[in-house]
Parts: sequence; structure tokens; C-alpha cells
Amino acid sequence: MKRIAGAILLFCSLIATNAIAQQKKIEDPAHWSYEAKKINADEYELTFKLKLDDGWHIWSLNPGGDGYEIVPSFSFDRGISEKSKLAEIGYAKTVEMEGMDNKVTYLSGNVIYQQVVAVKGKDKITGEHEYQVCNDNLCLPPKKLKFEIDLAK
Repeated sequence: MKRIAGAILLFCSLIATNAIAQQKKIEDPAHWSYEAKKINADEYELTFKLKLDDGWHIWSLNPGGDGYEIVPSFSFDRGISEKSKLAEIGYAKTVEMEGMDNKVTYLSGNVIYQQVVAVKGKDKITGEHEYQVCNDNLCLPPKKLKFEIDLAK
């Protein structure tokens, strides 16, 4: 009887360890990098590069759907003004999803967001972006990340 109880306990520990490892693995399947390209004395084209792990996607800036999709957003600290709208570059897929009234659009793989900003008297651009990633089974909670782009490079 003790052997059976020990085997059950060992089996449960292995399952719990595996579940914790999987949870850590999906904590954030989104990998970001940031760049700035000087256009003229005060303007820069910012590039936010996103690499999503296989099986994950991010909502398009125009996702359709039922209005509950959390689209990527970027905000800048004081002293930085937006000169263009945020653009997304990547393979967008529009599909019908179970539980949604309308079709939705999302991107997966590599996605690039670009925007032109004006910067005066700063050697770096700082701000924050918010996004949500999903797979076929679930959406992770929205996440906010601070970013800093060095303009001296």
C-alpha cells in the first residue's frame, strides 16, 4: 500500500513540476526589440520589432471582432510628439473564431510597428507599450512594458 501511495505522490509531483515549467514557458511568448532611425534634425522613425513564439498571435491594430480585443498601443514620455500614425507590418490573418460575432484579424511570427516622432533636446526616447498575445486556447493577460531607445547610436 505504501508503494502505491509513494508512486501516486511521485506521479503528482511530476505533473505539478511539468505544469509549472509549462506556465513559465508561456509567461511571455513575445520578444521585443527597439530601433530609431534619424530622418532629420528632430524626427526619428521608430521601429518596434516583435518576434512571437510559434502558435501565438497578437491582435491587429484593426482587429474587428466584438470590441474586446486588446490591440497593441504605444505611448511616449513627455517631450516626444507623434508625427505619423502607428503602422503595422506583418502577415495579417482574418478568421472567424468561435464565440465571436464578427471575424477577427491577428498577426503571428514577426511583426513590425513603425511610427515617426519628433524629439527635441533628448538623447533617448522612452515610453511604454501594452499588448496581449493569444494562442488557439487562451489569451494571456495584457502586459505593459517600458522601453528606452538610445538616439546616440
